[in-house]
Formats: sequence, C-alpha cells, structure tokens
Amino acid sequence: MPEDKKIKLENEDGDRADINADLANADNINLDGEKKDVAPDLGLVTENEKLKAELAAKTDRLLRLQADFDNFRKRTAKEKLELAATVEQAFLKDLLPLLDNLGRASEAVEGESGDAEKFRKGIKMIRLETIAAMGKHGLEPIETEGKMFDPNFHQAVGTVKDESKEDGMIAAEFQSGYMARGRVIRPSMVQVVNNA
Repeated sequence: MPEDKKIKLENEDGDRADINADLANADNINLDGEKKDVAPDLGLVTENEKLKAELAAKTDRLLRLQADFDNFRKRTAKEKLELAATVEQAFLKDLLPLLDNLGRASEAVEGESGDAEKFRKGIKMIRLETIAAMGKHGLEPIETEGKMFDPNFHQAVGTVKDESKEDGMIAAEFQSGYMARGRVIRPSMVQVVNNA
C-alpha cells in the first residue's frame, strides 16, 4: 500500500503548498510528475530466472517420478500374474498322481476280475492323497467330532435330541468343511444336539 506523506513546498516568492506524495513510487517520478524510465533491477530478473529454472526442474522431476510409479505398478501386476501361474502349476502338478490313481481304479472296475475290495482301497487311497496334496497348499479339514457347534466353522442344517450329549454339541457331519491358511473356505454342514 502506498505510503502517503504531506510535503510542504515553498517557492522563491514565498508561496507555500502542501502536497500529498506517494513515497513508494517516488523514485519512478520526476519533479514534473512524469514517470521516469527505470532500468529493471538485475537482481530481481536473476531471481525470477532462478525461480523459473527451479520450477522447470521440479516439474521434470515430478513427471519422472510419475512415470517411474506407473512402470512399478505395471511390473508389480505382471509379477503377480507370474506368481499366480507358478502356484497354479505347482498345485496341478501335485494333483497329477490323483488322476493316475483314478485311472487305475476305473481300470480295476472295468476288468473281468474287478474286485470290490481293491476298488474300495483304491478310492480310499485317492482320498488320502487328495487331502495330502491339498494340505501342501494350506488346506486343512475342520474338526467336528466331539466338538461344540461354532458358527464360524460350522453350518447347522438340522438338530437332534440326544440325552447322552450336551446342547450345542455336534451330533453328525453331513459334509466336511475346510480351511486354507486360517480362513474358512467351506464350513462343515452339521447336525447339532438340541435337547430343549
């Protein structure tokens, strides 16, 4: 804001005058009230050029960081896909012996000397191999025998009276439940004791 100050002027004849002067712009005005041509301050010009150069450098750095981040994001997505494919391949490789045993079991049934006991043992072996193969990848069955009903792990599909067991205990399992790495992927379908 301009700084106004009253200046008292007196001429040779003794006349006096009070003038309001804008001291902020006083350097740019001559005594006749006209603006003087002033050379630009070289310090300000240099400072301005320096700030422009800094802004350009920071803008360039920001654009480079943004490009690096985009490349990182694309590379991470590609690595995730490759990792998922590797895990999937390992899982499928672990299931191949199951396919072999299923083939043997079907051959045993089709043959003339098809033995029901051999077939039963083969199916039991396939089931155990399946559980073992899936267990290598974090799958574990949810226990139900002798356990109390827990809605976090079990799904009740019916109730039964059984005086030999306490209320809330699991009486029977209709379908096995499984967890993978601590998370329930399928709850056990159970029948629960309700003596009320």
